[in-house]
Amino acid sequence: MTFTSLKPQIETIISSTKTVDERLKNICELLESEIPHYNWVGFYFKNGDKNELKLGPYVGEPTDHTIIPFGKGICGQVAVSNKNFVVPDVAAQDNYIACSITVKAEIVIPIFVNGENIGQIDIDSNTPDPFTEADERFLEFVCEKVATIL
Repeated sequence: MTFTSLKPQIETIISSTKTVDERLKNICELLESEIPHYNWVGFYFKNGDKNELKLGPYVGEPTDHTIIPFGKGICGQVAVSNKNFVVPDVAAQDNYIACSITVKAEIVIPIFVNGENIGQIDIDSNTPDPFTEADERFLEFVCEKVATIL
């Protein structure tokens, strides 16, 4: 399945009358099932006024990383930098929080609401260096759509 063919499905999920969490979970399920190199798909959001992220809806192996301090790991770094972070090889990253020994690569894209970074989509892959610019652009699209319901 191509990213182009997934976009209308994302829009359908976003426009549904389900709760926000249900829609976010449906997006995770769609991405994980339709994109072979997306092995764990989840959302993290700023935890109130704290300088930390809290795990939201996700699909994949259970994780102990339900709270991530700003600056720690890939997600925590994106919370501070406000920039996309593509990691082709997690083993080469000093500031990486290992969720599973099978994870080889990660991509994290921030979600902005009114110019503020309020969360992110986090995707782990068991495939080395699978993420391309097309993944980044598609996930930016997903995050822009998600921002409209937050």
